[in-house]
Amino acid sequence: MKGISKSFGSVCANQGVDFDVREGEIHALLGENGSGKSTLMNILSGVYRPDCGSLEVFGQKRNFHSPGDAIRCGIGMVYQHFKLADSLTATENIMAGLSRTQIAKAIQITKKGAGPDETGIGTFKTSHRTGFRRNRTSDLVRRFASRFHIEFDPDKPASQLSVSEKQSVEIIKVLIRGAKILVLDEPTAVLTPQETKRLFGVLRSMRDQGCSIVFISHKLGEIMELCDRVTVLRKGTSVDTLIVSEVDTYDLVERMVGRKIELEIVRPAPDPKRRECLEVKNLSYTDQKGVKKLSGVTFLTYYGEILGVAGLAGGGQKELCEIIAGIIRPSSGSVLIDNAKITGLSPRRIAQKGVSLCFIPEDRLGMGLVASMGMVENVLLKEYAFQKGIFLRSDRAREKSEQIVRELDILTPNVTHPVRLLSGGNIQKVILGREIHLNPKLMIAAYAVRGLDIQSSYTIYRLLNEQKAQNVSVLYIGEDLDVLMALCDRIMVLCQGTIMGIVDARETTKIELGQMMSGTTIDTIRSGVDYVSNR
Repeated sequence: MKGISKSFGSVCANQGVDFDVREGEIHALLGENGSGKSTLMNILSGVYRPDCGSLEVFGQKRNFHSPGDAIRCGIGMVYQHFKLADSLTATENIMAGLSRTQIAKAIQITKKGAGPDETGIGTFKTSHRTGFRRNRTSDLVRRFASRFHIEFDPDKPASQLSVSEKQSVEIIKVLIRGAKILVLDEPTAVLTPQETKRLFGVLRSMRDQGCSIVFISHKLGEIMELCDRVTVLRKGTSVDTLIVSEVDTYDLVERMVGRKIELEIVRPAPDPKRRECLEVKNLSYTDQKGVKKLSGVTFLTYYGEILGVAGLAGGGQKELCEIIAGIIRPSSGSVLIDNAKITGLSPRRIAQKGVSLCFIPEDRLGMGLVASMGMVENVLLKEYAFQKGIFLRSDRAREKSEQIVRELDILTPNVTHPVRLLSGGNIQKVILGREIHLNPKLMIAAYAVRGLDIQSSYTIYRLLNEQKAQNVSVLYIGEDLDVLMALCDRIMVLCQGTIMGIVDARETTKIELGQMMSGTTIDTIRSGVDYVSNR
């Protein structure tokens, strides 16, 4: 890719970007949010057309008009959010839409020298007629996947696959269509450390067989461990392409943001008095579809500490936060703050009881703020119910908004500017600033740095530690295990709505946390038994 530029209205997403991937290498693409990574890869995969610049694939100039053009040229993209039909099996998801020619090529790859009667062309088209033909199609998928040391049950419905198995199916979907250049968008975001290790083994196997892999990630440690080269983007331009073995994480961050940033999380000691703040007793919750989201959850939080919550997506973290905050009612169990029972109360009723807690939801603009409003109105939403009289007084909210802007260095034209027009980091600062000014006893932060760049993320970590130092009890739900271990005092692990264990963050390991995330209790792990639950 040479001189690639792409604009959306007045916003320039890519400007003169140069990017190349060699045969048989894993090439990282690194940059802050808004640096142009997604736009560049969408151009490579045929989703967007560049305004100018040229694209060459295996030495031939190409001009893609659709993703189908890119696939036919050997380019496949695996998105962070999987695109599988839950009602179909893994095999059916993989084979859907394959041409007879693509099926024939897949068979030739897995069984060289097969005769016409062994090709199996048409097997998928008639697979519903007999189990024998279904088995032949499944065997083809299984043999093809084994070339890359990928394992999953091809006959299992997609709805029953684990997250890592779904990712494997997505990878095989693009490889079986002839992809020689594979683009992976944040592939480890939802994986346990064990699953990440297996994925890296698969990617190295693909590289050794001549595949070219573009690895998009914000996890610098993974880039250093896996990749051969890295291209850094900043504000839509390509800053540099480097050999990974010749740089360190500090070099990459400096190139990414344009200046040095301290990457250390300084963790203050927790309050030695260990005064109880939040008590959750035997909490269970079943959603409207009858799916059990939480089962017998019991734990304590203390003033002046950060309790981290780890777990795979859909493990009950969201429901736990919303029950404590009063957004949804539990099926059973109780929630107490300072021994005051708040189970089932609405957020307003909780505040009326004099219980001060704040909730920073994962959906910043959907649940945390009104996107079309400015800071003043969003601050006022937290206070208007407790004002006296029939008229709203916005002067205090304006003063508080201006104070938040100064304290957190929020980049905004003014405090009435719609928050939806701010960057992700500034939006998160608005929520944090508003909630901090409520002087809470308990702060619940759900995925507070999701989608934020490194600079904004470390600002959030600093703010959370400042709250801890002021004796606030912080419940922090996160997905980056390295951050959880560096930021938190204790870590609680949820798996399918059940607590697998609560451990000291200073003494645990990523392997131990990963085993609990996979369904093994801490007691089983520390007893030395080699066992992983099939929950």
